[in-house]
Amino acid sequence: MASSTLNASQTSQPDRPPRPNLAFRQVRGRRSPAEFAALVRRAAREIGERVSCDARYIGRVEAGEIRCPNYAYERVFLHMFPGRTLTDLGFAPRSAVRGRRPRAAETQGTGDPYDTPSTHHAQDPYDTHDDHEESDVLRRAFMTGGGATVAAASLGTFGLAPDAVAAERPAGRPGAGEASALEEAVRRIRLLDDRHGADGLYRRAAAPLRAAYALLDAGATRQATADRLHSGAGELAISVGWLAHDSGRFDDARSHYAEALATARMTGDDALEAHAFCNAAFLARDAGRPREALRAAQAAQRAARPLGSARLMSLLGLREAGGWAGLADRAACERALVRAQALFARGASDADPEWMSFYGEAELEGLEAQCWSTLGDWRRAAQHARRAAQLQDPHFTRNTALYTAELADDLARGGRPDEAATAGMRVLDLLGEVQSSRIQTMLAGTARVLLPHRRTSGVSQFLERHASLPRTA
Repeated sequence: MASSTLNASQTSQPDRPPRPNLAFRQVRGRRSPAEFAALVRRAAREIGERVSCDARYIGRVEAGEIRCPNYAYERVFLHMFPGRTLTDLGFAPRSAVRGRRPRAAETQGTGDPYDTPSTHHAQDPYDTHDDHEESDVLRRAFMTGGGATVAAASLGTFGLAPDAVAAERPAGRPGAGEASALEEAVRRIRLLDDRHGADGLYRRAAAPLRAAYALLDAGATRQATADRLHSGAGELAISVGWLAHDSGRFDDARSHYAEALATARMTGDDALEAHAFCNAAFLARDAGRPREALRAAQAAQRAARPLGSARLMSLLGLREAGGWAGLADRAACERALVRAQALFARGASDADPEWMSFYGEAELEGLEAQCWSTLGDWRRAAQHARRAAQLQDPHFTRNTALYTAELADDLARGGRPDEAATAGMRVLDLLGEVQSSRIQTMLAGTARVLLPHRRTSGVSQFLERHASLPRTA
């Protein structure tokens, strides 16, 4: 039977603290951690990498919690400091931190005393260049059978077994390590959703969510840690809610978003409240409740204003535009779209929430396409959907499939069946990697629209291939 207690070595022989990375602290110089993180993100863009570096990550590096960066960060750091090696920057050799030791070795306390549990869960979710061994382990843990998810295992490292039920509590009170593991679980779920869609993830994500709320029930000794745990649990509830949303389980999604909103209201967390309302607006739009979508988007904007993020306000403006489109108010929709575009043009900033990393020009175009589609302007919808698919980073497979499915549907409804079939075939090519009921539902709608055109060039091939798809339960 799974145990939720800490093992003896964890209670009687606590880990020695990690060695601070003084070399990395030296290269930061007089810049603040946030300023240096912004330089890292800028350097990443220069070489086509995508990292979610923030002040907390820099702090973890300098504290020695991240003994060796993942491959994306390695490329960025070596680009920033040409001629230096990772060792010159204070990192340990990769072979020393690969984490290949058997689990038993860790529980018996025989591993490297400086290799803290968080070291094994420090992979940046936006490292789009996979280390094949590590990424395959992540993918299999979520996408195939087995009782545990990687996210749950992240929490299990600190005393909550992956199969823990809500009533079980960790032995002792949670601290910063548990908060870090919870934050990492959120990042990993988002990474796998970006690449593979929600259908294979939703049920397996329930265990880490139960574990997160068990940590809250246990209570942290420090207020700062308690705040991180509440924020992390709320963000995890939103992530699990999104998995439910994208896999067509709208009632489950609504419940998870409500849970996140309650957590935000309890702790006065404006950022979490804005995120919960943002997703609630999207869900209401998809569920055919445009007035609710509009009110949720407006509530999200009220919560987000003190945060100072133009990009967040831009996204929320698009959520509002979706509500107006659902209400068939074209003029109000256009005003919201113009406002969202103007806010987006202000650029990214350090105030942008980490979860918004998906929101770039491709997503802006994709959400605008959805508004025009709802309004029945198929030509403009197709223009924006095509641009969204072209702009999307190919590593974000799910969104590439989503935008292309939107394009196929807009073309079909706009009287361009041959082009619609071509776009639909591209989506079918991606469905081997993506499991999203939302995308499959869109594609099924496109197929119905194309049925009267089955004699048109390419349409019959698309319809036959679509008909051969296995049907999801």
